[in-house]
Amino acid sequence: MALSTQQPENDDRYVLLAKIDNARNVSNILKAIHFKESATVFASSMGFKVTVEDSKCVQANAFIQEALFHEFVMKEDQITFKINLTVLLECLTIFGGTPGESTSLKMCYAGYGCPLILVLEEDGVLTDCSIKTLEPDEILDFNFCSTNVINKIIMKSECLKEAFSELDMSSDILQFLMSPDSPHFRLSTFGNAGSTHSDFPKESDMMESFQCTQTQTNRYKISLLKPSVKALALSTRVSIRTDNRGFLSLQFMIKNEDGQVCFVEFYCAPDEDVDEGPEP
Repeated sequence: MALSTQQPENDDRYVLLAKIDNARNVSNILKAIHFKESATVFASSMGFKVTVEDSKCVQANAFIQEALFHEFVMKEDQITFKINLTVLLECLTIFGGTPGESTSLKMCYAGYGCPLILVLEEDGVLTDCSIKTLEPDEILDFNFCSTNVINKIIMKSECLKEAFSELDMSSDILQFLMSPDSPHFRLSTFGNAGSTHSDFPKESDMMESFQCTQTQTNRYKISLLKPSVKALALSTRVSIRTDNRGFLSLQFMIKNEDGQVCFVEFYCAPDEDVDEGPEP
């Protein structure tokens, strides 16, 4: 990371240029997926998709759509690079996010092998950061196709936050039961103190949509699901989907400070170290 107070000139040389009045609208979404140091950035005319992966078992995607920016210029169909997410967040929050103050942000990228340049301004003070970009790794394709989705629930985030906060963290796994029949949606842990369950009937006020076609019981490592708690804490609604292989998709709807909506999605592979038999 290089710092200076000289604003880069000649915006025409950039293949990507994006401007936003409030840098926190970018940094808050990126914090929700910051559980590994590096991230892969995909830019298109639709905006940015930023992807973080761990252990080939979990993937998080933050979507920062073009409409959030007051200027968004792309001169290539798609731009992809890897970047140090920790450094990117340090730069985005360099002014400390003083309450009542908003930091404007300009992001510039001149093409393959070039650094990502951030120009931040708050209260007349300018800072620009140059962050090295790297060759992107191949991203896992979780092949999570809507036609293979077996069960889908949309619920208010607050009840899931409460359930997650009460989980028995001595358990290695979290079991999801989704069923057309009671208890409809159940989260279970199996820890030192025995098993614990949180039930969410489909008639609950917290349920906004309940589409379960068959009973499905899948287990996931709690260590892989823990990173999603950051996104859950920021969200107002969450969509929970499972497909025919037992893969899990958690999609969080997050409103930024200006009331605009962004999405963060987590994919998690089921735990293969346990018997497939459903728990009673």
